[in-house]
Amino acid sequence: MSRAPAPLARAVDLALEATVALSFSSVGHAVRARLEGWDEVTDLPGAGRHVVVTGANSGLGYATASLLLRSGAQVLGTVRSQDKAEDTARRLTEELGADVASRFSTDLLDLSSLDDVRAFAARRLEDTAPVDTIVHNAGAMFPERGETGDGIERTYQIHVVAPFLLTSLLLDSLGGTGEGRVITVTSGGMYAEELDTARVDSPDGYRPTTAYARAKRAQVTLTREWARRFGDRGVAFHVAHPGWALTPGVESSLPGFRRIVGPILRDAEDGADTTAFLVLADGLPSDGRLWHDRRPRLDHKVPWTRPDRGEAGALWARVCLDAGITPS
Repeated sequence: MSRAPAPLARAVDLALEATVALSFSSVGHAVRARLEGWDEVTDLPGAGRHVVVTGANSGLGYATASLLLRSGAQVLGTVRSQDKAEDTARRLTEELGADVASRFSTDLLDLSSLDDVRAFAARRLEDTAPVDTIVHNAGAMFPERGETGDGIERTYQIHVVAPFLLTSLLLDSLGGTGEGRVITVTSGGMYAEELDTARVDSPDGYRPTTAYARAKRAQVTLTREWARRFGDRGVAFHVAHPGWALTPGVESSLPGFRRIVGPILRDAEDGADTTAFLVLADGLPSDGRLWHDRRPRLDHKVPWTRPDRGEAGALWARVCLDAGITPS
């Protein structure tokens, strides 16, 4: 794809970013891809990469798995039931051809059970095929507050505690490959929330979108902390913001939002583009940055969401306690 002069591309990118809505929409993705002359993400070399994608049966997770398979990567997609595992494998085979069967596999993982996370990690460590990349994509928005069998609020456990535990359990094996990566998929909703460790699990006044945004803000903060504390382990940590993408989760959980901005929503594949880019591209900084449309972005768009000093450390300590671990 032809590339516009760098100053023009940068000026347009900044203008889009300032609008927020256009930046997150299908318009932002299309304009940036054209002006910056993006190569197709599927043309980046994926052969030799072994990637776990959580929540691979639909939406952004399915699109991410599809893009990575087309690049030549080996993908293990996690799902919550055997029926979903079989359906996901069938659809990918129909879409991409029978040869993907040798590079795609599934395993069951329920992030609402920390024992399930530990069992999944144990299976990965016993497997002869190394995992070098985890894409923390799985997520959910719940209409009412509820707790898991671990006694932890569901939104907080599924988006924060369980992925943190999985990263911790697999960290040394990821770094052992020499090119380990951990990519966490966030949401634009987190820009509206300040990090407050005491309220990260929405102990009172529960609202679905607020609980979701708080968990996504925590993900961004913890990614920075992973990079700061463990960046010397041969593992790069990134956060991917997909923009506003049309997924089954958006349709079921945010029907009003879907109705208002439906015409400018990205499709799932465009939403997954930056995630796949972070898995496959070389030479990227590995300091826990937030990425959107293949560029690093600010973690905060308004000053009042910046956390108090020490809040990131407090969150780290709380999540370690809730996950029952002490990464060292």
